[in-house]
Amino acid sequence: MLLFVLIVMEALGAEEDDANCYMLGAPEFPLLSKEGDITIGGAFSIYSEISIPSLPFTDTPKPLTCSRINFREFRFVQTMLFAIEEINNSSSLLPNISIGYKVFDTCGSTLTSMRSVMALMNGQEGTLEEKCTSQSSVHAVIGASESSSTIVMLQTSGIFQIPVISHFATCACLSNRREYSSFFRTIPSDYYQSRALAKLVKHFGWTWVGAVRSDNDYGNNGMATFIEAASQEGVCIEYSEAISRTDLLEHTARVVRVIREGSARVLVAFLAQGEMNILLEEALKQNVTGLQWVGSESWITAGHLATKRYSGILTGSLGFTIRKSKILGLREFLLQVNPSQEPQNKLLREFWEATFGCSFHSSQHSQTQVKSCSGSESLVDINNPFTDVSELRISNNVYKAVYAVAHAIHNMNCRQNGDKQLCVWRKTYDTKQVLKNLQDVNFTLQSGERVYFDENGDPAAAYELVNWHRNQAGEPVFVTAGSYDASLPDGKQFTMNGINITWAAKYLQRPQSVCSESCRPGFRQAVIKGKPICCFSCIACAAGEISNSSDSAECSRCSLEYWSNEDHSLCVPKVIEFLSFEETMGALLTAVSLFGASLTLLVLFVFFRFRDTPLVKASNSELSFLLLFSLTLCFLCSLTFIGRPSEWSCMLRHTAFGITFALCMSCILAKTIAVVVAFNARRPKNTVPQCSAPLQRTSVLSCTSLQVLVCVLWLTLAPPFPYKNTAHAAEKIILECDLGSPIGFWAVLGYIGLLAILCFILAFLARKLPDNFNEAKFITFSLLIFCAVWITFIPAYVSSPGKFTVAVEIFAILASSFGLLFCIFAPKCYILLLKPERNTKKHMMGKH
Repeated sequence: MLLFVLIVMEALGAEEDDANCYMLGAPEFPLLSKEGDITIGGAFSIYSEISIPSLPFTDTPKPLTCSRINFREFRFVQTMLFAIEEINNSSSLLPNISIGYKVFDTCGSTLTSMRSVMALMNGQEGTLEEKCTSQSSVHAVIGASESSSTIVMLQTSGIFQIPVISHFATCACLSNRREYSSFFRTIPSDYYQSRALAKLVKHFGWTWVGAVRSDNDYGNNGMATFIEAASQEGVCIEYSEAISRTDLLEHTARVVRVIREGSARVLVAFLAQGEMNILLEEALKQNVTGLQWVGSESWITAGHLATKRYSGILTGSLGFTIRKSKILGLREFLLQVNPSQEPQNKLLREFWEATFGCSFHSSQHSQTQVKSCSGSESLVDINNPFTDVSELRISNNVYKAVYAVAHAIHNMNCRQNGDKQLCVWRKTYDTKQVLKNLQDVNFTLQSGERVYFDENGDPAAAYELVNWHRNQAGEPVFVTAGSYDASLPDGKQFTMNGINITWAAKYLQRPQSVCSESCRPGFRQAVIKGKPICCFSCIACAAGEISNSSDSAECSRCSLEYWSNEDHSLCVPKVIEFLSFEETMGALLTAVSLFGASLTLLVLFVFFRFRDTPLVKASNSELSFLLLFSLTLCFLCSLTFIGRPSEWSCMLRHTAFGITFALCMSCILAKTIAVVVAFNARRPKNTVPQCSAPLQRTSVLSCTSLQVLVCVLWLTLAPPFPYKNTAHAAEKIILECDLGSPIGFWAVLGYIGLLAILCFILAFLARKLPDNFNEAKFITFSLLIFCAVWITFIPAYVSSPGKFTVAVEIFAILASSFGLLFCIFAPKCYILLLKPERNTKKHMMGKH
C-alpha cells in the first residue's frame, strides 16, 4: 500500500497546485457495474465539470465533485455495455463465460482519473485494507478519454501490467513502449494526425497560420508535432497559444484577442472538447468571424458543436477524424436506457433529468418550477449527442476495444477441438499473458473492419477529411472531402475526394492566409531579417536569371546560349550578333566596297583605253594594271568580312586580305624602285626612264610569295575558326572569327606594314624628281594615308566590341584602298580624260 501512496503523490504533481491537498482515499464507487466471470473496467469523462472547493486550512478538505453530464461520453459508456452484452450472447466468442464491468468517471481530470484506476485495481470500494491482493479486480481497462488522464492511470496500472485500451487518447507520447508497456489504443496516434494537418494546410496554400491548443499532454504534444511537420512543409506559425479548462476567464479572453488581432486567417485548433467549448463561448463574445478553422479529431465531428449557435464561426471547418462506421443494434440499445433498469442508480437518473429537463425530486422548496420525471418518457424523439448514431467514430473505437479484450482472453482460455471450441475459465491468471494476447489479436468485426495492434500498441493510422457546411435547411452537416492513410507511400497518403474549385468556393471559405503576398514569376523570395521564412519580400531576378513559378526561393541562371526575357520568367535564345548584309551598316559597307571595286575597274578601263599614250607608258603600264587589279581584289576582299562567320569564310577573309594587300604593296614597291633606279641611272636626255620588266615581275612575285607562305603556315598550324563570344556581352552571342594564332595574324599585318614602310621611305627619297614625271610624291601621299589608317586601326580594332571590330577592319581596308587609288591614279586620270594636251612625250620629258 505504501507503493500506492508514493505513486499517488507523484501523480498529484501533474494536477493543479490547489488540488494537491485533496483527499485521495475518499470512497469511490462505480457509476455502473455488473458481476461476471471477467470484469472489464471503464474510465470515461461522464461529467464535464469539476468543482474545486475552497481550502480554508481549518477544515478537512472536501472531495471533488463532478457535474454536468456529457451525453457523448455517456454514449461511449453505453457502447461499451452494448458490446459486452453482445459478446455475452455470442456462442462463438467466450462461450459459457460471462463478462462483467465497472465504470468510473474521470471527470476529465488527472486527479479523479487516479482515484478511478485505484478503485478499479483494488476492488474494495470505500475501504483501504491493510493488504492488497495480488490480483486486480478487473482484467483490462477501457479508457480514458483524454491523454493526460490515461497517462496518470498508466503510471499506476502499468506497474502491475494491467492492460489499458484507450478509445480517445491520441498523444504520440503514449506510443513509447518503454514507459507504457501495457497501453493499447484503437485510435491512431497524433504523430500521424499532426502531419496530416500540416499537409492539409499546405495543400490549400495556407502558409501563415495561427495555432491554439489544450494545455495538456494531448494538446502540447500534438501541437509540437504539427509545428515541426508544418515547418518541413514551409508553413509558418504566427502565434501558438494554450488554454485549459481551469484557466481564469481573463486568460481565455486574452487568447481570443490574440486570435482576433492576428493577421493569419487560418486557425489550427488542437483542442479537447472542454477547451473548445470555452474558446467558442469567448469567440462569440468577441465576435470572432472570418477564420478558417482546422481542427483535430477531438472536436471536428462533435455533434454538440454543429449547431446554429456556432455556425457563424465554424462553418467551413476542416479536420481529420477517424473513419466512421455502423454498429448494428446500437441505436435500439441506446433507446432502451431508462432509470427503471437500476432505480437506485444516480447516473441514470441524472441522465434522464438532463435529457428531458425534469426532476425526480420534489420542487416544492425550489423557486423555479421544474416538471417531475415519470420515467415513462421516450428517447425515440430525442435528438442529442447520446441518440445520434450517424457519426459513430469514437463509439466504434470503444466497441473495438471491448472486442479486443474479449478476443485476447478467448485466445487464453479457449482451444479449438475439431469442430468445437473448448473454453475453460481460470480464476487466476497472469496479466502479462493478457498483454501478450492483446498484442497478438487480429480479428475482423461484423462491419468488415480489421482490428490489430502494431508493436507500439497502435492501430493503423487512417483518417477521413471532414468539412463542415450547411445543408439546404441551413443546418451544419459533415461532408467527407478526402482521406489520409499513413500506410501508403509518401506523396500518396493525402488525397481529396474529387474536390474542385466550384466545390471549394461553395462550401470552403478558402481565405488567403499568407504573411507576404505571392511572388510572381520573375521574382524570388528574400527573407526579411527577424521574421519567419513565410514573411519575405519579392526581389526581381537578376539579368540572365529566371524564376518560372510563383514563390520561387531562388532564381535559376539560364544556360550559356540563353538569356532571360523582359519578365525574367523564361530563358530565350540569346540574340546572335554579327555584321550581316541585311543591316544598315553591313549594306553600306557592301555598297562602298562594290563602288570602290567598280571605280577601280573603271580606272583600269581608262588606262587600258589609253595604254599607248606616253603617260600610261611612262607610268609603267604593266605594274599599273597589276596594281589596279590588286586594288580591285582589296575592295572585294572586304566583302568576306560581312555575313555569318563560317569555317571557310574565317580562313578566307584574313588570308585574302593579307595576300591582296601584299600584292598591292609589292606593286607599289616595284613602281617606287623603278622610279628611283631610273632617275639615278645614266640615260639619254630624250628617253623616258624605264626599268627592267623581268626584275619588276620577280620583285612583285617574291614579295607576294613570302606573304603567301606566311598565310599557308598560319592556315596549316592554327587557322582562324568561327567562335561564339559570350564573354564580351552577357545578353547576346557575338559570332566572330577567332584568329586561331594571333602570331599569324600580326605576322601578316606586320609584313604588309613592312612593305608599306619601305615604299614610303623610297617614295620620300624620290619626292624631288622632275615634276612632270614624278609620281613618287603621289605614292608618298598615298602611303601616308595608308600608314595613318592602319596605325589608327590597331587600337580601334582591339577596343571595338562585337561586330564593330569587323566594321573597323573593313573601314581600314576600304580607306587605305581608296587612298591608294585616288592618290596614285586620280592625277593620271585627270590628264588622260581632261587634259589630253599634256599627255605627250615632250611634256613627259619636261620640254613643254
